[in-house]
Formats: sequence, C-alpha cells, structure tokens
Amino acid sequence: MSLAETPKSSNLISRVQNILLKPKTEWDVIDVEPHTVQGLFTGYACILAAIPVIAQIIGQLAFPSVCVLGVCVHINPMFVIIGAIVSYIVSLVGVYVIGLIIDALAPTFGGTPNQLQAMKVSVYSFTAAWLAGIFAIVPMLGILGILGLYSFYLLFLGLPKLMKSPADKALGYTAVSIILGIVVFIIAGAIGGLVTRMGTPAPTVSLGVNSPITGTVNLGGASVDLSKLQAAADAAKAAQANAASGKLVAVDPNTLKGLLPDTVAGAARTEVTAASGGAAGIGGSTAEATYQNGNARVTVTVVDLAAMGGMAAIAGAANIQSDQETATGYEKVSTQNGRMVTEKYDNTSKSGEYSVIVANRFTVSAEGSGVSIDDLKAAVAAVGPDRLEAMAHS
Repeated sequence: MSLAETPKSSNLISRVQNILLKPKTEWDVIDVEPHTVQGLFTGYACILAAIPVIAQIIGQLAFPSVCVLGVCVHINPMFVIIGAIVSYIVSLVGVYVIGLIIDALAPTFGGTPNQLQAMKVSVYSFTAAWLAGIFAIVPMLGILGILGLYSFYLLFLGLPKLMKSPADKALGYTAVSIILGIVVFIIAGAIGGLVTRMGTPAPTVSLGVNSPITGTVNLGGASVDLSKLQAAADAAKAAQANAASGKLVAVDPNTLKGLLPDTVAGAARTEVTAASGGAAGIGGSTAEATYQNGNARVTVTVVDLAAMGGMAAIAGAANIQSDQETATGYEKVSTQNGRMVTEKYDNTSKSGEYSVIVANRFTVSAEGSGVSIDDLKAAVAAVGPDRLEAMAHS
C-alpha cells in the first residue's frame, strides 16, 4: 500500500504538517499504518528528497560564479545537473540504509526488529532535513539549512514508538543511529563526488514491493552492487547480536599494543597508549604509538571496531576506487587483497598517510612527516594485518 492509500493523514501535505507540528501524535498514527517499502519511498521520500535537489540546481544556475578573496570560479551547468541527480539518488539509498541500521540496532536497545517500521522511522524523520534544503535556492541563505537538525528530534520521538524500545533508551538509540547514519552519508557523499567528477552515469536504483534495494552504481569502471548494502546491514545486525550475547568482544588493548613495532623507518618508539571503551553493546579498543627521529615522525594506530566492524562492510560494498594526482603528490583509494586501502602523500613536505581495513573490523594506519610513503606502508605491514585477520576469525 502506498502512502496515498493510508487511512489517516493520507494527504502528503498534511503528513508533512503533522510530523513537523505535532510529531508525538503523528508517530502514533504512523505506527499503525499499513505500508510497503515501495509506498514509503515512491509516495513520500522520492517527492520530498527532490526539494533540496531542485533548490540546489536553481541556486547554482542562478549564481553560477563563486568568488572568494577576489578569486572567482565559474560553475559548469552540466556538472550542476549531474551532481544534483547523483546527490538525489544516493541520498535515497542513504535513507534506506539508515532504515536497515535502525532495524539492526533494535535488539541492542530493547526494541523489536521490524524492517518496515524502521523504514517508516528513517523516511519520516528526514522530513525536516528535506524541507530545510529549500534554502539552497539562495546560497547566502544556505546556513538556514541548519533547521534540518529538527530531524534528529523527530528521530528521537519516533524510535521508541515504532521500534518498541524503552523510553529511557531512546537517547542512546538515537545517538548511535545518528553516528552510524553520518558514516553512511560520508560514504554516500564520496560515491556521489566520484560519480560527478568522473562524469560517469548516475546510479540506477530499483525499489520493489517488499524487496531490498537493487541496482548498480558505476564509478569509473567499477560496478557497485547495491544489494551488497543489504548484506552489509545483515553483517552489522549479526555483529550486534554477537556483541549483546558476549560472543563478540573487542580485543584487549594491551594485545593490540603488543602488535606495534619497536622502530619505524629507523625511528624509535617514544610514546605508546592503549585504551578501550563502549556502551550499549558497542565497544572497541585502540593502541597507538609515536616514533621520532630528528625531523622524521610517525604515528601508528591500530583500532578494533568490534561490533561496529559490521558497518565497515558498507565501505567495502561501495567498492570505492579513486586515484587523484596533485601538483606535489597524490591521493588514492583502492582494494588490495580484499582490503580497502587509502593512501595520501605529498612529495614537497614528505608527509602522508596510509591505512588498511582488515576483515571489516580492524583498521591499521600510519601517518607521518619526514618519511617516504614506503616507510608508512612498512609501518602498517609491521603491525601484521594477517595476524589481525586471524584474530577476527578466531
């Protein structure tokens, strides 16, 4: 059943008015409404999500030149259109994935998993953010988009109502959902940016009745299977369940500290720290060491995301590939031996970063100055990604 067929608050305008002006009572109405995922998106999300996109197009075409400190950049109208379309589609994908996250987190916060109810929460909570996008018509009014933060309050009210979570856990449920949602939109933004810059076709998305999202995103020859986002959400849900039952716990930070090498690029280890923490079944641990020798300085960090590692699979599902050269260096994102690798280096300052995600759970990174990129790669290799892989599967 689509939104237009619902028995109460059936008119889209009245739904928008009610969710904004009297959200507590409107969530009660939404709670018992029969819906389908397709109806939620085609009858509501697809319509409202177009508001900021249309405003963005109008605003950038009406003000095609951006000047800062006397330097003016003329915006290419073609990229305005492409960027807006891509932004529209990946935003809808982001809303869908956040719905999956809300559903996956429900047991952790005493709620009842229900994917359709979770999709209701995600879609209707975004109402304020979508409407606030209208201010993009006039770039100088863009700051008013901050009014879209009201969506956080809508989420706070809707989660305990629709997911049957205790009211005293609503704040934690909301906070964790927002944090993971930000991760999703960072990834979605990266995808959108790559598509726009590369001039590749926009993502194609299909929302079937009671079916998960399907389709592909083409990024410079790399094909992203959106169905993998469902698999990533399932992985996150399984990780949460294992964390709640005690089957999955973060590696002792002192164990991680023991993986840090004594020397890096001829520099001795001068500082080392280790810590762990977590709440609501979401924990983690980290160890970090600093190496100093004259002008050469390197920091090596190992992090165990534990239950949060399920969300790292989203980055893997996105299959992001990027290779950009600057006047003095480069930035690159790639997949090597099934692991996402990011590296950045500047030849002039002899500084850079190199990091690897291992088993969708651990991250190993080296950042430094006065050293070569090979030194940073060697530092990560010295930690032992294969050893971490073994820990993840033990």
